[in-house]
Amino acid sequence: MTLTLVLKTLWLISAVGLIILVLLHSPKGDGLGGLGGQAQLFTSTKSAELTLNRVTWVLTIIFMGLTVVLSANWLPA
Repeated sequence: MTLTLVLKTLWLISAVGLIILVLLHSPKGDGLGGLGGQAQLFTSTKSAELTLNRVTWVLTIIFMGLTVVLSANWLPA
C-alpha cells in the first residue's frame, strides 16, 4: 500500500463521515415558528449536539487538508 492510497482512503472515509454528520445535525432555522415566539422554547444546547459539532469540524479540517495535499501532487507517485 502506498501513502497516496492510504490518504485517498482516509479522504473517502472522511467525506462519507462528513456527509453523514451534516445530515444528523438539527436544523438551526426558526422557520415560521419564530413568528409566534415558540423558537425560544428549545434553545438549550445539548452535549450531544456540541459533540456532533466538534466531530464535524474535525472531519471538515481532515477532509480539506487531505484535499489540498492530494490535489497539489505533493506526494511521490
